[in-house]
Amino acid sequence: MDALSGPFLAASLLLVLAGLSKVADPSPLVRATRSVGHALRAPVVRVLAAFEVAVGVGAVLTGSRAAAALVALSYLGFTAFVLLARHRGGVLASCGCFGKVDTPPTRTHVVTTAVLAVVSAAVAVRPIGALQADVALLAATSAITVVLYLVLALLPGLTEATRRPGGVPHGGPVAA
Repeated sequence: MDALSGPFLAASLLLVLAGLSKVADPSPLVRATRSVGHALRAPVVRVLAAFEVAVGVGAVLTGSRAAAALVALSYLGFTAFVLLARHRGGVLASCGCFGKVDTPPTRTHVVTTAVLAVVSAAVAVRPIGALQADVALLAATSAITVVLYLVLALLPGLTEATRRPGGVPHGGPVAA
């Protein structure tokens, strides 16, 4: 197992999950693109999200140079969008990548998507090929995917909550 297999597969699975979320409900990304001055319409978002799903699935199934390059380009695009949103003060709520979870543009988001772009670019240079699923790889991929989700989807809301008086997250207190 190549050391990049788990992180690359996790990045690819995250593409699939985020893409499926945007196919189901493109409105958060429509609002996010509008907030930075580049409004996309819902049908365009759905097509881009379906492509995102296809890229992620292709990467998981093949581990090929082309698939890895497309994953890398996807994460470069996400990094550029988050940087643009931070620069222009846009995307005050979710971009739709993780459903309804509030995901404001943070430095952590920029670093995470940039690292995933680098990992995927490294796999494009040195492809891992079709993977033989084993317990260790599945465990590593699952753990990395969960951590990435937590970092990208939940950490920004928790960080924002600690800055607010009383520490109550946007939308009110969380039921126990």
